[in-house]
Amino acid sequence: MSQSLPQVAAQAMSEPLYQQLADQLGYLAWPLFICAFIALMIILERLALMLYELPKRDVWLTQLRQQARSASAQQRQQLTAQISQGHSMLAKGTALLLRHSEQNKEMREEIMTLWLVKQKSKLLSGLKILHIIGIITPLLGLLGTVLGLIDMFNQLGLSDGPVTPSDLAAGLGLAMNTTAAGLIIAVPAMTMAHLMTLWAERRCNQLAHSLNLLNLWLEGFEQALSIGNDSAAQLDGKTADKPVSAVEASE
Repeated sequence: MSQSLPQVAAQAMSEPLYQQLADQLGYLAWPLFICAFIALMIILERLALMLYELPKRDVWLTQLRQQARSASAQQRQQLTAQISQGHSMLAKGTALLLRHSEQNKEMREEIMTLWLVKQKSKLLSGLKILHIIGIITPLLGLLGTVLGLIDMFNQLGLSDGPVTPSDLAAGLGLAMNTTAAGLIIAVPAMTMAHLMTLWAERRCNQLAHSLNLLNLWLEGFEQALSIGNDSAAQLDGKTADKPVSAVEASE
């Protein structure tokens, strides 16, 4: 026995990792692999999108808040040239707003509302699939538990001698491994799905707020970009009390 253990260990180490996992998870190895791969791809794609939407990519908005007090034709041209190379959603939304600057305020609000609905669907894209993966992987693990127990009882039924730990090891190992694998996939998937949903909703609100302020700035409201900006100079009481309409992204 002492000689066979090193041989078994060496053989196990020589096998590829996916082959070892497949041996431990049984029939449910490939479904769990596929779920894990899809969840990983969605999370990486969403993280890449979040990098594109970092606030530092919209530094032009901070500069505009500090400098602009009117929406002259020259300032519009400068702003268009400044954001032409931008890849963030706010830069693209601002470019769309500037292209329709000749329209009246209500028409620009309608255009921005439709645009924001589309951007919200992009931000939430894939997160429902991540939710589904977080739900079905524990069920796959539970199914593996049942299959492992069935396998264990089948082995016990074929054995005429006394029950030994080795008779129980294979079936119980399959049962426990699939449950653990399902939970290992489900917990990060559900956590990231909820966190990214919260981030997407917050980002949509930020986009709606910023574009609404830019729309007021195009309308000629000089201090529109200072509303809600704590670092900017405080507005006087008369201007601050003036109600402002907001463009909100539809659910």
